[in-house]
Amino acid sequence: MTDASFRIDPGERVLLLGASGSGKSTLLHGLAGVLGGDEEGESAGALLIDGALAAQARGRAALVLQDPDSQVILARVGDDVAFGCENLGVPRDEIWRRVEEALDAVGLDVPLDRPTKALSGGQKQRLALAGAHAMRPGLLLLDEPTANLDPAGVAEVRDAVSAMLAATGSTLVVVEHRVDVWLPLVSRVIVLGDGGVIADGSPDAVLRDRGAELAAAGVWVPGIPPAHPAPPHSAGGEVLLNARDLAVERVKGHPVARGIDLDVRAGAALAITGPNGAGKSTLGLTLAGLLAPAAGRVEASVALASGAGATPIRWSSRQLLTRIGTVFQDPEHQLLSRTVREELEVGPRALGLAEPEIARRVDELLERLRLDRLAAANPYTLSGGEKRRLTVAAALATAPRVLVLDEPTFGQDARTWAELVALLARLRDEGSAIVTITHDLDVVEALRAERFELAGGAPG
Repeated sequence: MTDASFRIDPGERVLLLGASGSGKSTLLHGLAGVLGGDEEGESAGALLIDGALAAQARGRAALVLQDPDSQVILARVGDDVAFGCENLGVPRDEIWRRVEEALDAVGLDVPLDRPTKALSGGQKQRLALAGAHAMRPGLLLLDEPTANLDPAGVAEVRDAVSAMLAATGSTLVVVEHRVDVWLPLVSRVIVLGDGGVIADGSPDAVLRDRGAELAAAGVWVPGIPPAHPAPPHSAGGEVLLNARDLAVERVKGHPVARGIDLDVRAGAALAITGPNGAGKSTLGLTLAGLLAPAAGRVEASVALASGAGATPIRWSSRQLLTRIGTVFQDPEHQLLSRTVREELEVGPRALGLAEPEIARRVDELLERLRLDRLAAANPYTLSGGEKRRLTVAAALATAPRVLVLDEPTFGQDARTWAELVALLARLRDEGSAIVTITHDLDVVEALRAERFELAGGAPG
C-alpha cells in the first residue's frame, strides 16, 4: 500500500475494504503499533493516533484478529481477559472490575475459571473482544473477525461488537471481505487499491455509486455476486475414499463426531458443513490420512491406493503426496520455505521430478493463483488471502487424486474467490475428488457439492 491519506474522527465506525493484498491488514497492524521497525519492512509518511505515532500510543488501540485460537493466551477466561490490563499496569482491583464489565458487555456469560479451550469459536472471538474492551481502547481494530465462524458465531461477534461500541463510544475500523454483516454498524467505507485510497464515503455512496467499478477490482459488493463455474459434467465416478461407522478425535479418548458414513468420489465435490466445534476439521484430517480414526474405518479404493494399502493413515508422506493433498485451516501451519516459489517446489522435489517439470508446474500455479508477482517473497509476509492461495497451490503441485481443503476461500476478494472456485471446479471435472470444509455456502452452491452436515458432534 502506498500514498494512502485519510483522517478518522473519534467515534467513527469505518469498514475498510479492498482486494486481497491491498494492504488492509498491514494498515490495521500499523494502527495497532505492532508492525515492527524499519528492519522488518519499509514505510513512508506518518500514522498517527491522537497526534502521536501509532507505535508510541500504547494501549490506545486494540486489535482483534480473524483466528479465534491464535488470540487465546491463558488457560482460564478471567485471566485471559485480564492479560492486556496487566500489561498496561492497571491496578489489580480495577482489573477485575473491568474484566466483569467486559464479559458482560460482549455477552460472554461464563465463569471466570472456565477453561478457554472449552469455548466455541464464537465464544473465543467474544473473549478476544472482552480482552480488548477491558483495556479501554479509544480505537478498536477488527481484522476479519468472523472469517472462520459459522453463521451463529458471526451474529454473536457482530452483536458483541455493537454492544461494546454502545458501551464505550470507541472508534471502529473493521476489515472484512463479506460486508453485509457489518453494514448496519458502520457509517463510512474506505476502499484501498493501487495508489492508496480509491473510494471514501458513506456506505450507500461508495457501494451504490461505484459498486460495479469496485466489484471489477475484486471488492465484495452486496448484490453483485462473483461468477460461478459451469455445472459438473457428471454426478461423479468411482468411490476413491469411504468412511464407515467412523468416529473422529483430536484428543485420544474424546471423539468429537461419530457414526459417520460417507463416500468421496472421483469427479465430484463433497462439502462438510456444520457449526464450529462439530468436528469438521477433525473429520477432514482423518479422511486425509493425517489423523487415526477413533473408531470405524477410512478405506481407499484400489485405484487410489495404487499398491500403498487400503488404509491412508498408514501411508508415508511420500505416498500421500500424489494420492491425498491437504490444505489446513491455518495457512501458516504448513509453510516450510523461504520464498513462494520454493514453497511450491517442496512437493515436486520430494517426488523426485525433473527440474523442467518442477518449473513447469510451479510457473503454471503461480500464474493461475495470481502469485507470480510474489514468487520471490517470504510466504510469511503475504496477506491472509495470499497465504491461502499459496497453500492451495502447494497441495496442487503434486497432482493428488483427492484434495481436502479446510476453509479454502477465507480471506479472498471477489475476484480471487471466483478464480479459486473455478480452479477447484476444473480439477473436479478432470476427475479429482474435492472435499471442502466450509462455512461459505456460496462455495457449496458454486461447486454443486454434495453436502455432509455435522451438527453437535454427530452427522445431521
